[in-house]
Amino acid sequence: MSLESLGFDSFFSEQQKALDRSDLSPARVSLVARNSCQLVGCQASMGELSGRLLYGLDKIEYPVVGDWVAVEDTSSCAIIHHIFNRKTAMVRREAGTGSSRQVIAANVDVFFVVTAANRDFNLRRLERYITVVWDSGARPVIVLNKIDLGGDIEALVESMDAIAFGAPVVCISAQTGQGMDTLGAHIGCGKTVGLVGSSGVGKSTLANKLLGQEILSTNTLRNDGKGRHTTTTRELFALPGGGVLIDTPGMRELGMVKNSGGMETSFNDIADLANDCRYSDCRHHEEPGCAVRHAIESGALEAERLESYHKLQREIAAAERLGDPAYAGRSKKHLKSLSKTIRTYSKMDPKRNS
Repeated sequence: MSLESLGFDSFFSEQQKALDRSDLSPARVSLVARNSCQLVGCQASMGELSGRLLYGLDKIEYPVVGDWVAVEDTSSCAIIHHIFNRKTAMVRREAGTGSSRQVIAANVDVFFVVTAANRDFNLRRLERYITVVWDSGARPVIVLNKIDLGGDIEALVESMDAIAFGAPVVCISAQTGQGMDTLGAHIGCGKTVGLVGSSGVGKSTLANKLLGQEILSTNTLRNDGKGRHTTTTRELFALPGGGVLIDTPGMRELGMVKNSGGMETSFNDIADLANDCRYSDCRHHEEPGCAVRHAIESGALEAERLESYHKLQREIAAAERLGDPAYAGRSKKHLKSLSKTIRTYSKMDPKRNS
């Protein structure tokens, strides 16, 4: 495939010109291993970081699937000398940590946010995925999969429309092919499409349909109606009609670490209501004249949606505090002072010393 078909547009070609290194060729990362990367768009199929990058980059700056890099191309293993600035990047809080960030995929134009029309359907979880996609700089397309399983599809679509705000909703069955043609409008030469969603919603089956062949393994439903976890790595594939697809594993945790406008876009209804609050810094709790709380009381807004909004805000605030060295220093100093006060009080308390 040509570089343009793989997504090498003017955003990256301008960086290539500015680099002014005729000895380096652009390539795209399709898979990341521990000490190497699988590459497409260049002669070599594998690449390794130069010593300067290997020991000079922060963990979050390391190449991820979807990144564009400049390599010293060889027939065996290329040497990666430069990583181009990312057009978009989906970032989450690394599972099991308080503030460490992890880049899921880079330079994705459109994310298919896949959910399933069965007992695994969760509107609050869908809100989280949509918010993270908007925040990445990419566009979300909500894909309701497994409509062949039955259920009240119309009611599910209505509930998704209420939180979509500019994100189209597409109903499909990747198993039978129903509705697949509709997704074609969001795929094209030079476009990068990513698949995200919980384990078992049918991403692997959908990826195989889009790729036109059985590349990814799939599993059947469990006894409780939920799908099984199959994809374990993030990988980039070339699509038959041009463009590329990035498949991602189902994520048990999708913690937010920042807000680059995703909250305002995903929760556009709350943002609009907030304009009518009496106080500009209204937190929508118990403040007088809160238009958001009034909307909940009148039934115009679901209380669960506001709680979801507050939960994501708390996550972002917590991640920002943990990631701020100055704040961390102040917190440590405060805890040390508090501990000293408690020890002093304990020595003075006759009941504790008896």
